Amino acid sequence: MLKTIAFDADDTLWQNEQFYRLTEREFRALLFDHAEGDHLSERLLAAEKRNLKIYGFGIKGFVLSMIETAIEVTDGQVPTETIAKILAIGRELMGHPIELMEGAGDVLDTLAGRYSLMLITKGDLFDQERKLAQSGLAEKFAAIEIVPDKNAAVYRRIFAQRGAEPHSTAMVGNSLKSDIVPVLELGAWGIFVPHALTWSLEHVEAPVDHDRFRQIENLRALPDLLSQLP
Repeated sequence: MLKTIAFDADDTLWQNEQFYRLTEREFRALLFDHAEGDHLSERLLAAEKRNLKIYGFGIKGFVLSMIETAIEVTDGQVPTETIAKILAIGRELMGHPIELMEGAGDVLDTLAGRYSLMLITKGDLFDQERKLAQSGLAEKFAAIEIVPDKNAAVYRRIFAQRGAEPHSTAMVGNSLKSDIVPVLELGAWGIFVPHALTWSLEHVEAPVDHDRFRQIENLRALPDLLSQLP
């Protein structure tokens, strides 16, 4: 029987990627004279991918990657005014209000009486704590883990420390790469809730043939699905 339900946060419980897209649009406008929009986005994505092992996931690494990209596409001639504007839109991104996914609070309330709820999210500690506090959801979880990255080893450690047996645990999230595939490897259930704006670096092929993989349209479908699992 299922005992523990773990949730991702960004783009699973609250909106996140849409704010990055808006910031990237502003960034493209700033560098319009130096690179076409699509090419600039490709250069930015390449910088983000390069820098993940250095800066990790989150807004700070994104801002530093924007600055690095601006230096590259201008051959080191980017005006200091442009750098200042990049920093300003980064601060604006950090201050976006939390927008919960439809039904997030209700679903957590419904499940709280049936299962032990856990939050497992990755990214910058300061920013994730800010979003969690503003979301009003923190008190609904028996355990909260904010980690630099999510993979099978990280989940194994968290499950062991929290006393969650993988075979009786389900992970709910929008990223196949970070939320689903690693937990299936451990023998847990992986419940995929697609988001239209999931970051391209989180895309992998869906493990549709795995007997513990499930996909739902939105969070409101989760309680019914969980009740049907063996």
